[in-house]
Amino acid sequence: MNRRTLLLGTGAALAAPLALANRQALAQQATITGAGATFPRPLYERWAQAAREAINVQLNYQSIGSGGGINQITARTVDFGASDAPLTTEQLTERSLLQFPTVLGSVVLSANLPGVADNALRLTPEIVVDIFLGKITRWNDPRIVEANRDLRIPNLPVGPAYRADGSGTTWVFTTYLSRVSSEWRAGPGAGTSVRWPVGNGARGNEGVSNIIRNTPGAIGYIENAYAVVNRMATTQLRNKSGNFVRPEPPAFNAAAAAADWSVPNFAADTIDLNGATVWPITSPTYILLPTNPPADKVEASRNTMRFFDWAFRQGSDIASRLEYIPLPAAAHDLVRAAWRDRVKTPSGSAVWTA
Repeated sequence: MNRRTLLLGTGAALAAPLALANRQALAQQATITGAGATFPRPLYERWAQAAREAINVQLNYQSIGSGGGINQITARTVDFGASDAPLTTEQLTERSLLQFPTVLGSVVLSANLPGVADNALRLTPEIVVDIFLGKITRWNDPRIVEANRDLRIPNLPVGPAYRADGSGTTWVFTTYLSRVSSEWRAGPGAGTSVRWPVGNGARGNEGVSNIIRNTPGAIGYIENAYAVVNRMATTQLRNKSGNFVRPEPPAFNAAAAAADWSVPNFAADTIDLNGATVWPITSPTYILLPTNPPADKVEASRNTMRFFDWAFRQGSDIASRLEYIPLPAAAHDLVRAAWRDRVKTPSGSAVWTA
């Protein structure tokens, strides 16, 4: 027998037990199911790939929107739901749910202004509100020119673009507009879907981005992760402390650090916070977990917490690379404490004991 034949024979002999071991590992692998918000889908899918090998937990996540996620976890057809907008205490209580954040997302403004470089344009809250109210109709409006004396602003019509579908991104952006403008608050208001006074609507970040790309003078709000991946030109924004800030990780992290994560249900307010370097339009995305899993779902509940515990400990770098904002370590500890205290087996013992 030559050396090649011997090596092939050895490889075949080793392959059989290895294949058996792999099949046994897959058979023993825990599977959890989740559904909801589209915004964190790229991150949850990447965490799922890494956690499958690290802790032997397989996540199947359906990106069907926050409303769908709330409905499915209310019906208990999945192990957890996901929502970009937080539920109220009453909603959580009547559904027997625990709500906790995973990461922050940021909403940015993208504009198609020929000759104006990425992140060069400076906008104030007042300008942004009046653009979306239809009060500013051309880019060479004196207020825009005054805020951008060093730029050559083109004489183009302003074309607001917005989400035509209900979305957590719209909820974040319109909450910001309501926060900085009493006129917006009394008019269109805040919500996952509002009646926009002017502009053109499209479905999803992709639809809004297509309007912006194809329309000189268009401006719209999109998730920062989408803006970065698709190289969309974004703008500076004057924050609550009076400083113009760029939509970049240090400004997003400053918002996460400035938030109070000890508030009930972790519904931390991260919109229009004080702080010299804070980006003013950020928001957490949430997981909804039953507090009373039945006996046959206790292990799935425990594995869901194992998955997100691993993500908190090992997934921050993955989140940052995908343009999400990791939570501070202190917030992770508060979430783990809530798991221990509030998620109970039918006999009343804690599901999470790590």
